[in-house]
Amino acid sequence: MPPQAQAQAQAPAPASAPPPAAAHPGGPQQPPAPSGPQGSDGAGFVVPPPPPAPLPAQPADRPDPAPPADAARPLPAEQPDPYRPVLEKPGAPEAARDVGTAVDGAFVPVPGEGGPRPQESRTTPPPHPTGDGDHPAAPAPPRPQAHHHPAHPGPAAHGPAPLAPQGAWQQYDPWSAPQHGGPPAAPLAPRRGRRGLLVVGAVVLALLAGGVGGGIGAYVERNGGLGDIQLPQADDDEQGRNPESVAGIAQRALPGVVTLHVSGNTEQGTGTGFVLDRQGHLLTNNHVVEPAGAGGEISVTFSGGQTAKAKVIGQDSGYDLAVVQVEGVTGLRPLTLGNSDAVRVGDPVVAIGAPYDLANTVTAGIISAKQRPITAGGEKGDGSDVSYVDALQTDAPINPGNSGGPLVDAQARVIGINSAIRAADSGSGLDGAAQGGSIGLGFAIPINQAKRVAEELINTGRAAHPVIGVSLETEYAGDGARVSTRSKEGTPPVTPGGPGAKAGIKAGDVITKVDGAPVHGGEELIVKIRSHRPGDKLMVTLERDGKERTVRLTLGSAGTG
Repeated sequence: MPPQAQAQAQAPAPASAPPPAAAHPGGPQQPPAPSGPQGSDGAGFVVPPPPPAPLPAQPADRPDPAPPADAARPLPAEQPDPYRPVLEKPGAPEAARDVGTAVDGAFVPVPGEGGPRPQESRTTPPPHPTGDGDHPAAPAPPRPQAHHHPAHPGPAAHGPAPLAPQGAWQQYDPWSAPQHGGPPAAPLAPRRGRRGLLVVGAVVLALLAGGVGGGIGAYVERNGGLGDIQLPQADDDEQGRNPESVAGIAQRALPGVVTLHVSGNTEQGTGTGFVLDRQGHLLTNNHVVEPAGAGGEISVTFSGGQTAKAKVIGQDSGYDLAVVQVEGVTGLRPLTLGNSDAVRVGDPVVAIGAPYDLANTVTAGIISAKQRPITAGGEKGDGSDVSYVDALQTDAPINPGNSGGPLVDAQARVIGINSAIRAADSGSGLDGAAQGGSIGLGFAIPINQAKRVAEELINTGRAAHPVIGVSLETEYAGDGARVSTRSKEGTPPVTPGGPGAKAGIKAGDVITKVDGAPVHGGEELIVKIRSHRPGDKLMVTLERDGKERTVRLTLGSAGTG
């Protein structure tokens, strides 16, 4: 190292010495700059005051003056490139990896990097100390002209470059940060790393937000919110129902249906009935009121909950029908009677009753068949309690307790009285005789037949039975109903002067059809006859001695002969 450079590196210039004139590259020396604060152009470097007189123009191709002889120093074999950092040479010692920045061709260490070490060697001598405004700066050594490079920023600097001497033009380096004394600014993190951290942070924040939101949503869904649970509910449906729907039919029919509780000396039971008129007449099955006997009690409960006592007006075991009457009751709602002859298979029907004492029960179904010959009863053994019904069959569920209740059509008109079921465990029977549940085989007395019987019971207290005046052979196993050949209790098999004798029927004839409908047995013939009124005329087909003939018969009445 030249002695002058070494002295400058070891001892800074005195603070009281007047600053020497700064060397202007390529021109004569200027008088010292006036003291005082220096201006700035806002870009991070000092702007010197304007010179007192313009300098003569220098030719563009005029070479810079040669440096003084005392400042000349040998250049290294290979001039370092000021545009790139000094790289470690293979085999160089650890101390040789010091990094600086090139200013006017001289290698200047970055402040704060530890400074030069006494034992270290550098490829270029360090510059003179730089002034900071209070301490004048030593004159910078002249630039070598042999290897002059244009002023262009180089990416080799690892830190900010030192400030240029005040009062002189500084070579602009856009890659370096301005220095105003004090410790150097920390190097900025690479932009790529910061962007990666932002992306990672955004992902983490999204995951946290999603997890918190999902947890809150699950809690709200499971517990119904943070407060008391309020379950959703539909508003009151004040709209009416279609009059032909089950609800509409039930709404119109229920006010006219009653539940009967019957108690006697030894028996009691529950059944159903319905209002016939405003005088308090109610129609039900005979087997419902039969337990009351002569001294029993019948209690009627209306659909609204009102109760009243009732008495028997008339009953008939052969049709299984009875009429009772309540007194002192107002506001009765009689049901409209329909026409059972006009009913067709498949028509919708609704059954109303009190199965197993469950009042106001509504079930629905269709008409499954018509003219089903049903016999029920016979518990007394003498046949006096046997009922013969040419019934309507329905699949509307009917159970014990439904007996006597109405079977209504789509207009809430009564077309039958529920009376019997075919149970899975007991063949056939009327309510009390068959305690098994419904299997979809229910039977109702046609309202046309029930109407006639009810009118007779109300008007006379008894019902007339149509008859043909012959006795039937119950043991006959063939197809049809055979007229008996023997007298029974002194009565001949064909009553003299009766409807059968007048039509020409004789003992031993086999009746096979009534009005063209086949007859397969004696009970079925009775059912066919009882489905008509006394005085009706029938066409009866019979076989005698292997020959078939048809006769015309007018029904008589059991009360008149």
